[in-house]
Amino acid sequence: MKLGHEVKLVSARVVKAFVIGNKNDATDARAIWTAVQQPDIKAVTIKTEEQQAVLALHRMREQLVKFRTAQINNLRGLLTEYGEVMPQGRWRVLRDAPSVLGRLEGRLPGLLIETLRDQHARLGELDAQIEQIEQRLRQWHRDNAHCKRIAAIPGVGLLGATAAIAAMGDPKSFKSGREFAAWLGLVPRHTGTGGKVRILGISKRGDTYLRTLLIHGARAVVLCSKAPSEWLKSMLRRRPKNVVIVALANKIARTIWALVAHERQYQTEYVASGA
Repeated sequence: MKLGHEVKLVSARVVKAFVIGNKNDATDARAIWTAVQQPDIKAVTIKTEEQQAVLALHRMREQLVKFRTAQINNLRGLLTEYGEVMPQGRWRVLRDAPSVLGRLEGRLPGLLIETLRDQHARLGELDAQIEQIEQRLRQWHRDNAHCKRIAAIPGVGLLGATAAIAAMGDPKSFKSGREFAAWLGLVPRHTGTGGKVRILGISKRGDTYLRTLLIHGARAVVLCSKAPSEWLKSMLRRRPKNVVIVALANKIARTIWALVAHERQYQTEYVASGA
């Protein structure tokens, strides 16, 4: 870009459709060139190094959470073999594991008890590492104007705000909020033949991690909101709860794009012009 070139990133899934014959460097180059020439091919938004760094923090945190969950399940499974059924939930395992190991200390080999205690202590280490990453994300959240702007949206917290701004890249690369929601896979997919079109479930394309955060945020609003909007109450009367949750996640994604692209502040009763 510094040399004056126009840089485009094209999804590998799109390029794959233009690969003819056996895969090699020449065939890949030809497929990339052919894909770029198509008028309806959308380029992937180019992110800044800062946005990539924030996404890297999210990926590392996600991996640590998976490690922690596996560690807890392993600890609960091993203790169940000796008749100690631990309650579900991370905090319950952290709280009850020392007393359970104390009861087992008299009848199990010491080498096993010490190893289980090491595994329990490792949970605290994983918690500390996750907390460190969240502190760094919290600092970036405080320093970023877009994050503070969209944090006012119900259902958007620390993780959702930082992940959305980092994954979005340049908001002007999307024509509308609906296109941003479609990029996240929050719009219905459809199939049509013979003039008949069938509307199916959401497409689930795009960033699975960000889509999951938005859906969880929408679920928190649906289940815990003390003052739900009239739109939400109307949807809950007409549609199943899970359908409403995904619809609200779609609405949150559109609102995020609108606030960032147009640099506006969130308004609870805002009505779009022409609505």
